[in-house]
Amino acid sequence: MTSSFSNLSLAEPLARAVAEMGYETMTPIQEQAIPVVLQGKDVMGAAQTGTGKTAAFSLPLLQRMMKHENASTSPARHPVRALVLLPTRELAVQVAQQVELYAKYTNLRSTVVFGGMDMKPQTAELKKGVEVLVATPGRLLDHIEAKNAVLNQVEYVVLDEADRMLDIGFLPDLQRILSYLPKQRITLLFSATFSPEIKRLASSYLQDPVTIEVARSNATASTVEQHFYSVGADDKRRALHQILKERGMKQAFVFVNSKLGCARLARSLEREGLKTAALHGDKSQDERLKALDAFKKGEVDLLVCTDVAARGLDIKDVPAVFNFDVPFNAEDYVHRIGRTGRAGASGLAVSFVSPSDQRLVADIEKLIKTKIELEPIEFEENSPRAGDGRINDGRRMYRDAEDGGSPREARAPRERREHLPHRQPAAPRDPFFDQPYESTAAPDAQPAWEAAAKATPVRSSVSANIKPKKKVAALFKTTVNT
Repeated sequence: MTSSFSNLSLAEPLARAVAEMGYETMTPIQEQAIPVVLQGKDVMGAAQTGTGKTAAFSLPLLQRMMKHENASTSPARHPVRALVLLPTRELAVQVAQQVELYAKYTNLRSTVVFGGMDMKPQTAELKKGVEVLVATPGRLLDHIEAKNAVLNQVEYVVLDEADRMLDIGFLPDLQRILSYLPKQRITLLFSATFSPEIKRLASSYLQDPVTIEVARSNATASTVEQHFYSVGADDKRRALHQILKERGMKQAFVFVNSKLGCARLARSLEREGLKTAALHGDKSQDERLKALDAFKKGEVDLLVCTDVAARGLDIKDVPAVFNFDVPFNAEDYVHRIGRTGRAGASGLAVSFVSPSDQRLVADIEKLIKTKIELEPIEFEENSPRAGDGRINDGRRMYRDAEDGGSPREARAPRERREHLPHRQPAAPRDPFFDQPYESTAAPDAQPAWEAAAKATPVRSSVSANIKPKKKVAALFKTTVNT
């Protein structure tokens, strides 16, 4: 085996693209996986996120497909030969961009399909013919059912982030997709984590696979400095501000557990003077791509996101990851902190632990096999505190509003509300409306409406034996058209 890309004997167009991208020395997963894939064997590869898994499967597959390369414009000469399945839209776009760069000097075509966008442009690309199809499962099934994608000539299948792909929610779609593929194929599974259950599931899709583990299973990168701070739920934003200031950080990922919490936190941090973007599942695909692009360009300080951004996203030189909420799934912790410290760079991972998070921290401790020490955090005297007007705590705002104050008033302590400059003085009351009701009619006077009814006799068709109903005053007089 060799650790240099120049010794891989890649086809000249691929070697030129690799050299142009600045690739020189292979990472451990690339060094072990590429020769095995070139031999045509199934692979189950486990490696820490950020170690170059995309190149580990893309380059050898493109090398093997060079025998099919042709300059024909006929779609029939460009059938789908390699299928790459990924769990998220962002990861699919990222992998597709990498494949396109590797194959830029070849005649091999590639495209990506994912949900959240109109199918028509994707259909047009598929109709032209592509050798490499990168897709998310749901949208791929849409194209299969619409007869836009024909997979009967697929030779290679890649399941990237395989633990999530085979997890609940993706397994039924994955089984349907695999039923459309030829049984004789090469299958590659790559992921940062492999549980025993996932290995058993994966064994049904691979034939005599070569298992490659370049790092201890579920290990975190040694280049990432990890801290767990004991912080109350109401002081997490204050702690975030202080650490950013102390470390002089310009950018960071901030992970939360829910889409609603993501949106609220992003709005709060924006009001507190930080350039912030939110990334979660309820955002449209266009909004998600714009948020990622703004973060990559440095136009956004903090990318507040759910675990939709925890897997595979490769954004260079991100100095820190903050777990504003401790993840419910311990394996997601490994993926989250993998967004920093990539490609050998150093990074910082900070987790805010409230008293209710002790069990979740114990799960992380068990997974990474490392003793976790909770650290106290000392706040500066002049650092903003939740609810003091500089940091607005949403829960306090709504709770105080229910107690009688307005949400705007709730931003300040109750004892100061009566001195707020925006409070308007109460309007003077009219004494007339404080007096009790007094009738001006005589006590025994007959109601005017009843007197009028007696003065105008009306012939009735009702039998005299039927007791009439008691008359009740009506607010509006109704007429019946005959």
